Amino acid sequence: MDDEDVKCVQFYICDCFITDNIFLQKYKLHVRFVSEQQFRLDYEPLLRTLSCDTEQQFTEVLNEILQEVDRRRRFSATSAERSAVIKDIYQPLHPQLYCLQESYLAPKFKKIIEYCQRSDASQQGLLDLLEEEAAPRVYRFPVFERGFCEQLMEELENFEQSSAPKGRPNTMNHYGILLNELGFDEGFFTPLREQYLRPLTSLLYPDWGGRCLDSHKAFVVKYDMNEDLDLSYHYDNAEVTLNVSLGKDFTDGNLYFGDIRQIPLCETECVEVEHRMTEGLLHRGQHMHGALPISSGQRWNLIIWMRASQERNKLCPMCDRKPTLVEGMGFADGFTKHSDASTLVSCVLT
Repeated sequence: MDDEDVKCVQFYICDCFITDNIFLQKYKLHVRFVSEQQFRLDYEPLLRTLSCDTEQQFTEVLNEILQEVDRRRRFSATSAERSAVIKDIYQPLHPQLYCLQESYLAPKFKKIIEYCQRSDASQQGLLDLLEEEAAPRVYRFPVFERGFCEQLMEELENFEQSSAPKGRPNTMNHYGILLNELGFDEGFFTPLREQYLRPLTSLLYPDWGGRCLDSHKAFVVKYDMNEDLDLSYHYDNAEVTLNVSLGKDFTDGNLYFGDIRQIPLCETECVEVEHRMTEGLLHRGQHMHGALPISSGQRWNLIIWMRASQERNKLCPMCDRKPTLVEGMGFADGFTKHSDASTLVSCVLT
């Protein structure tokens, strides 16, 4: 393709990122905040049933929300600042990890992708190669070699112990690392999505944008006996999610899956799914799920939220409204102003 044929894609966030899906850890509740008056009308009666029944407790909740709203308003700018400082001062322990190599990938995963790239590949033929969990349309397969996972863990711990600035992965996880800020997007996760994961999701989730995943958010989350133990029931800001267990030694902490988020919890039967080191669980982003508490050790998970602008441009999956776009950094939240972004070549720098 000639240079003049390459079109750069600008990605955006939906303005609901500022106001919606704010998680109150103490009350295991997602809320929307536009104003104090709106919030009191919408949530004060519910919070009282959850033992938030004094004005002081309610004020504490309001302060927590205002801090989170402020963090979100400043997120793009502060993330860009962190990325610049990290690039300037952080010395990687294993710099070779920042560019994807086939040797990092599990042989069975490569075999699965080779099948997906065949002209006669079919969904049924692919399903014969995968391990399907009891939860509908949740698939398990090895992704990385153990040696790669061990080196990546060493790199992440080296970064965690460094003086470089760090941002929390999302509103629900307090401990982890945003991998785009560390410099993994361009050389690692973009080719992983485009060359390996999209052929797979094209066959498994054509009805969920699997054929046109054009951006992602990659991060790791950490569970530890002295930090986050579990993760409450939720859905992802993604069309398709890959969740890979990197290690370390831990007990319990299984994932559990319910149904697509439009189905009420009272009509849902949850299914537990075991996490195994080096293996990934692939599922629809709107599939409700959570993580049970670990009972010992420490667990790190690699999460890749894959987005299809073709789908989310029509309806934001987080607020169920036509998205109102706000400029963001890098892949932002995967929205574009193009009607068919899958035909464009992404050249964002992250």
